[in-house]
Parts: sequence; C-alpha cells; structure tokens
Amino acid sequence: MPSPNDHRTDPRDSPGGAGAAALAPAVAVREVTHRYGRGADAVTALGPLSLDIPAGEFLVLVGPSGSGKSTLLRLIAGFEHASQGDVTVHGRTPEPGRQAGVVFQQPRLFPWRTVGENISLALRYAGVPRAERSSRVEELLERVGLAGTARRRTWQISGGQQQRVAIARALAGGKDLLLLDEPFAALDALTRERLQEDLRTVSARTGITSVFVTHSVDEAVFLGTRAVVLSAGPGKVALDVPIPLPRTGDDDPDGLRGLPGYAALRAEIGAAVRDAAR
Repeated sequence: MPSPNDHRTDPRDSPGGAGAAALAPAVAVREVTHRYGRGADAVTALGPLSLDIPAGEFLVLVGPSGSGKSTLLRLIAGFEHASQGDVTVHGRTPEPGRQAGVVFQQPRLFPWRTVGENISLALRYAGVPRAERSSRVEELLERVGLAGTARRRTWQISGGQQQRVAIARALAGGKDLLLLDEPFAALDALTRERLQEDLRTVSARTGITSVFVTHSVDEAVFLGTRAVVLSAGPGKVALDVPIPLPRTGDDDPDGLRGLPGYAALRAEIGAAVRDAAR
C-alpha cells in the first residue's frame, strides 16, 4: 500500500502555491479570526485561518465538534462577518443569497408548495423568465435523480428526496458556488450513501465550486477533491491535503472505495481528525 504522502502535490501546484498565483481563487479567506460574544465572555471559534479555494474545487471541511467548520461556512455564505481578517468570493465581500447556494442539515422546504414550486421560487428570485421555469425545474430534478416529482407535495416524499430537492433548489439560483453544511447527517446510512453518489456525480458534471462540512472521514474522501481538517476550537488548519481520485461523473463507488489510495487518504485524514480533537 502506498504511503498517504504519495498523494501530495508540489506546493507550487497547490491552490496557494506559486503555480496558481496568476489565478484569483473563487473563495479567499485571509487571516480570519471569528469570535462570539464580547469582552471577558468572548469565545474565539475560529482562527487565525487562511485558505484559497480555486474555482471548480470540491473542498471538504472535516474536524471535531467545535472546530469552527460551520462558522467558516457561514462566513463564506455572508451570514456572518469575520471579527478579523477578510473573506471574499470572486473578490467581493459575500452577501447572503448573492454569491452562493446553501444547503443545510434540514431541507427547509416550503411544505405548502409542491416540489416543483419550491424550485421554481428559487428560479424566480434568480431572474429566470416565467416561460422558462417549468423546463428548468424538470432539468434540475432530473439532475438530482427526481425526474417526474414536480407535482408532488414535499410531505409526500422521503427525507432523502427532500434533501435532493434542497440541492436542486440551491443549484437553481445559477450560482457557481455551493455550500453544504452536513446535509446528510440526519439520514440513514443507505440514503446517505446514495446522496453522496448523486452529489459527487453532479459536482463532476457541472464543475461547480463546492464547500462541504462533515464529521465523516469516509464522506470527506469520497466527495472531495481536497480535504481540510480543522483543529479543536479555535479552529485552525491541521491538515490540508488533495484527494486525487478519479472524478468523471460515472465512477463506480465500490471501485473508488477499493482503491489503495482511498484507504491511505482515509487513514491520513482520520489520524489528523483524532489528533485535532485532543
């Protein structure tokens, strides 16, 4: 079995290296620290931390509870602003709903609307003409494996299907950045694996830039093109490693998990997570 380090790239070719210096990252996190509370009651949740996320990358944030993974995601989404440092998306300060589609742990669908109406609403806010919305809804539902469900009520579909609708709705906005905060955490193991496969396929075929928060090392290796392990709070980068596994959109999940490189990466990232929790 090859060493986990066999998968590392030359620093000059990494997102932050000299080879990428001429390309502006899709997301830039610069010396960010974030605190909750004030004065003696202030708690530092994150940082100092710096990251570059190139366009088209699928970055997975993994680490123990309290490491600031979700905090970092909220900063990138523009839901919060860093106490110190800067976060930019395509060179601009992020604003909620403007630069990124966001998927949460719960689908947060409108139960009084049909599946199609939930997605159509996102298309409306994205400025898609009414005449085009129906075909776009069908296209998005097919993309996430839910073709033919547009007229169903959200309470008539399973939890896993609801989360697929949430992903389709996030993609409907036409943003080139997708943020996902443990979207599969509440699902059973079989549904979770199926949605991981679906998301990996969507990512490979669309090339959308993604940031995914998880506690699962296996999920991190399976989904990501790069994994960043954050240390116990305040969260800092404990490991930053590329995941150079095949990514065509038609990859066999069992075949991927059976690769020696897969096992080596899972061992390396798992060890880093355990060390980060100490």
